[in-house]
Amino acid sequence: MPTGTVKWFDSKKGFGFIVNSAGKDVFVHFSSIQSEGFRSLKDGEEVEYEESSGDKGLMAKNVKRVAVKARQPDES
Repeated sequence: MPTGTVKWFDSKKGFGFIVNSAGKDVFVHFSSIQSEGFRSLKDGEEVEYEESSGDKGLMAKNVKRVAVKARQPDES
């Protein structure tokens, strides 16, 4: 499953764009976000998704946040 970074997302309008690994913009609609409650994304957040090509360009579906791994303290 490809990963990308949220370029921007407008919660009021319910859509935004993800930048894929090739540097191309991928449209994302709030209905494609797989999460509980209010579906929104934060700028700069890393996500994984399925990519498809539509009439207006690349589109993301089944968008999920990439889990951030907790950093372990250094044992110095």
